Amino acid sequence: MKKIKLVVSDLHLGAGRFLADGRLNLLEEFYFDDRFAEFLHYYTSDVWADHNVELILNGDIFNFLQTDYKGHYLTVITEEITLNQVERIVAGHATFFKALKKFVAKGHEVTFVVGNHDQGLLWPAVRNYINEVIGKNVRYQNIVYYFDGVHIEHGNMHEAANRMDPRKFFLKRDLPEPILNLPFGSFFFIEYVMKIKHVNPHVDKVRPFKSMMRWGLIFQTLFTFKSSATLVKYFFKSIFSRDPRRIWTFRRLLKIFFESAIFPDLSDSARRILKDERLHTVIFGHTHVYQYRQFSNDKEYFNTGTWTEVTSLDVASLGRITKLTYVLIEYPEDEKGRPRGRLKEWRGYHRIEDDVAV
Repeated sequence: MKKIKLVVSDLHLGAGRFLADGRLNLLEEFYFDDRFAEFLHYYTSDVWADHNVELILNGDIFNFLQTDYKGHYLTVITEEITLNQVERIVAGHATFFKALKKFVAKGHEVTFVVGNHDQGLLWPAVRNYINEVIGKNVRYQNIVYYFDGVHIEHGNMHEAANRMDPRKFFLKRDLPEPILNLPFGSFFFIEYVMKIKHVNPHVDKVRPFKSMMRWGLIFQTLFTFKSSATLVKYFFKSIFSRDPRRIWTFRRLLKIFFESAIFPDLSDSARRILKDERLHTVIFGHTHVYQYRQFSNDKEYFNTGTWTEVTSLDVASLGRITKLTYVLIEYPEDEKGRPRGRLKEWRGYHRIEDDVAV
């Protein structure tokens, strides 16, 4: 049977566009449930109807870090807490999960790769719940998904701030129940970035970071100085913390502090991975910046970007950008030769009107 694979990342599903009381959820980042449903419909009908399709959801599909638990954003995260969060996310994106259920009912496959915003997918109860919602057991890959010369991972393992410990996903010692062993970046996001996002919801969506700082010093001087001072204070507090969950070396914290951008370029990491002669393709997400690079000997790197909004301060792409980008992997019909990836943008079916994302 003919087959294709679709790779999507960084959807950042939260608790839904509207809160229980009807107010707009300013922390929701995914507004494209209908377009996602159309996306799956397109690749399972017409010219694709005779294909076996695997949907690879490559990390940060769920935004657990930005979904509260009973009004609080926590760094002590148990299985019960994450289960509550995923139930709210599913309720807030009914169209999305209905489309997934319909997709697998046709005999197609879904694979989740764990990212830094949805580390809670490591919990068995969370996986069981998602399987029940979708109506079929799906695959879960903790870090890397490899097949047919293709290496897929979210990408956070190649960044100092968000690298998880693959030897210890959970902390159990001297605790009443296991909790997630969060990387530094998750603590930083919950304890520092989230406080700023309640004032400026788009602060973590602006790139490049240096341009945002310069812009802030000119147009939001007091806010930028206060935020910068709080940032320095946070790092010093982290250095001298005695919390056993926050054991990071000074060298690593220094590296994190001097990283020049919130959205790192992972092409060097991809190049190193592609030195493996068994590989011809590397696919990352995480950076929120879609990218394609071709290296020597027919080695290719793709970054799938994000389906959430990014604000660019680059002159060449100034303004708000939303591109529903993904990678399509096609196999040759004669089953000879390697599968080929293509970086695509989903434009959706024609529509007369749509809600404005604010």
